Amino acid sequence: MSNWVLKAQGLTKSFQDGERQVDVLNGLSCELEAAQSMAIIGSSGSGKSTLLQLLAGLDQPDAGQVWVAGQCLSDLNVNQGAKLRNQHLGFVFQFHHLLAEFSALENVMLPHIMAGNKPAIARAQAAETLDLVGLSDRISHRPGALSGGERQRVAIARALINQPACLLMDEPTGNLDQHNAAQILVLLQQLQQDLGTAFIAVTHDLVLANKLDHQLRLVDGVLVN
Repeated sequence: MSNWVLKAQGLTKSFQDGERQVDVLNGLSCELEAAQSMAIIGSSGSGKSTLLQLLAGLDQPDAGQVWVAGQCLSDLNVNQGAKLRNQHLGFVFQFHHLLAEFSALENVMLPHIMAGNKPAIARAQAAETLDLVGLSDRISHRPGALSGGERQRVAIARALINQPACLLMDEPTGNLDQHNAAQILVLLQQLQQDLGTAFIAVTHDLVLANKLDHQLRLVDGVLVN
């Protein structure tokens, strides 16, 4: 049996543009096994971010299903879906979406507290996770005092704190210079090797894409090699 942590089958999604229906995904299927990495590339507007939203359960497909950790998202209610995402998925946005008034440590703590853990436990886990991404000396800094690469590392730490099986990342290096992008790539490879974390990266960064285990292109609503 395949050791997949995330699986999609037959995903279809369309939007209305005035009186015109725009088909974005057309029966798309994919799966990701533990400790695997996958790059999804494609032209702007091809539906890459829409696909990530569906895989994360943040939006619903018109047809098709997504399974996370053996559970079908469409079988879950809103609260069950949110709990499953918090336990098994981490999401890294193109723009880090850190809370400006919170320190790096406090930003990373949030998902752990939302999972019902006590603040003291969340604080210890957040400090450990920030150390994992090389920011143990920056835990008290607010986002405004961090570099772009450091902010992205905080965002990755926040996504990792609940030790998810899979990270979903939308342009993780899109707003970084070449040096910081290279550092993020090394970090992701270390996490994959040391923690067995699987991840999907939607990206225009071909250097990043070519370093991952699989490279798929989104064309006409389906993924092709």
